[in-house]
Amino acid sequence: QECKRERDEQIACFNEEERVAKRAKKAFSSYSSWNYHVFLSFRGIDTRKGFTHRLYYALLDKGIHTFIDDDEISKGEDISSELLKAIQLSKISVVVFSTNYATSRWCLDELVKIIECKKSSGQTVLPIFYDVDPSIVRHQRGTFADAFTRHEQRFGADFVRERKWREALADAANLSGWDLHDVADGEQKQLKDSS
Repeated sequence: QECKRERDEQIACFNEEERVAKRAKKAFSSYSSWNYHVFLSFRGIDTRKGFTHRLYYALLDKGIHTFIDDDEISKGEDISSELLKAIQLSKISVVVFSTNYATSRWCLDELVKIIECKKSSGQTVLPIFYDVDPSIVRHQRGTFADAFTRHEQRFGADFVRERKWREALADAANLSGWDLHDVADGEQKQLKDSS
C-alpha cells in the first residue's frame, strides 16, 4: 500500500512537470531573443532535490533552456547581479511557491524582479503552489506571515522592501498557475488548476 502511494505521488508529480514543460514550450515557441527560455525560482530546502529537480530535467528533456541556481548563493544578503540578469534574460519565470519560500529574502527579491520583468517586458510568470495554498501566498498568512515577522526581528523594519515583497507575492498568487497539494493521508499529491 505504501509503495503504491509513493508510485502514485511520483506519477502525479511527473504529470505536473510534463504539463509545466509543455506550457513553457508553447509560451516560448515564438521568441528567440532571450538567453533562457525559463528561470526557475524556488526555495531549495523545500523542493531542490525533489519536485524542482524533476521539473528542471523535464524542461531540459523538452529542449527548454532553463536557468536554475545550483549553488547555495542565497546565503548572501543581496541578490547577485548574475541572477538579476538571468531573470531579465528569461522569457518565462516558473515560481515554485512552497512552505518556506518567504523565509528566504533571496527568493522574495527574485520574485520582485520577476514581477517587474512581467510588467516591463511582458515576461510570462507561471506559479506553482507546492504544498501551500494560493491564498496563503496572496495574503501572506501562516508560514508566510511568520517569515515576515522573522525578517523584521532579524533585519529590522524595511518597509519599502517589505511592501515590494508583499505586492509581488499578491501579484504572483493572482496569476493562473497550478496548485500541487496534499490530499487524503498527506502522502499522495494531487494537482489542480489554481485559476
